Amino acid sequence: MLGFTEGIFLVLTVTEFILGNLVNGFIVSVNGSHWFKSKKISLSDFIITSLALFRIFLLWIIFTDSLIIVFSYHTHDSGIRMQLIDVFWTFTNHFSIWLISCLSVFYCLKIATFSHPSFLWLKWRASRVVVGMLWGALVLSCVCTMSLMNEFKIYSALTGSRDTQNMTEYIRLKRHEYNLMHVLGNLWKIPSLIVSLIAYFLLLLSLGKHTQQMQKYSVGSRDQSAEAHRRAMRIILSFLLFFLFYFLSFVILSSSRFLPETKIARIIGVVITMSYLVGDSLILILGNNKLKQTFVAILPCECGHPKPGSKRFFAS
Repeated sequence: MLGFTEGIFLVLTVTEFILGNLVNGFIVSVNGSHWFKSKKISLSDFIITSLALFRIFLLWIIFTDSLIIVFSYHTHDSGIRMQLIDVFWTFTNHFSIWLISCLSVFYCLKIATFSHPSFLWLKWRASRVVVGMLWGALVLSCVCTMSLMNEFKIYSALTGSRDTQNMTEYIRLKRHEYNLMHVLGNLWKIPSLIVSLIAYFLLLLSLGKHTQQMQKYSVGSRDQSAEAHRRAMRIILSFLLFFLFYFLSFVILSSSRFLPETKIARIIGVVITMSYLVGDSLILILGNNKLKQTFVAILPCECGHPKPGSKRFFAS
């Protein structure tokens, strides 16, 4: 029989799971249908669509993990099932975080204006730079996942050994190392956070410089370039705020193996993680005119319709 905590946790995870699949499925369907009709897709739309797909996959993994926590917690940290969840969770999590960092860099290079030769060189090659980042993110995600798989294989081989009397202390040590790998695995998220922070501050500096130039020539501050700066900054800032909560949730989930109330800590971590996957995707919809207009069009109310003359946020 489910306790009160498990019941509330199950309701929250089911709700977040449904909302997450609807929101991210909406992004995939809109961009996918546009891709199918026009036979082409912009790099930003490709990244957003890939991010939504990986988040759907991640939602299914986390939901499966939450069901194990509720109905079979005593088997949560053992067996091939947990190994598969760890491997797929680690890869999809790291790669999806790098996808949003690549999107931040793409927005920065497309919108920010600086006269420094190095920035201009990157700006002229924005698509190549971001594609290179995507390949690098894929490699980093694979390396991180493989390091975890190696630790798990060693730990599984030891726990399956018959000579348990002499191996008990060594098994305990390897279990501690495997749990520690989960905690240290959070360090892999820091570089992507730094990349997004740099992109945000560059946009902030570029907006300040652009505003000064507009004031100098007595041009209104709400010109198209300034609006593009502000909207890109809102998306990146929202990502950073959501990412801090997301990072906190993974610290809780990873450290839960060393805490006395392990189950409660994992429940809190899972709820925060799934909230991020829903909230940040909503920010992406509201920050993209094509997605926002389609989203508003399917709402039953008439409020919030975009103006007829509104232009698309980021050009392909």
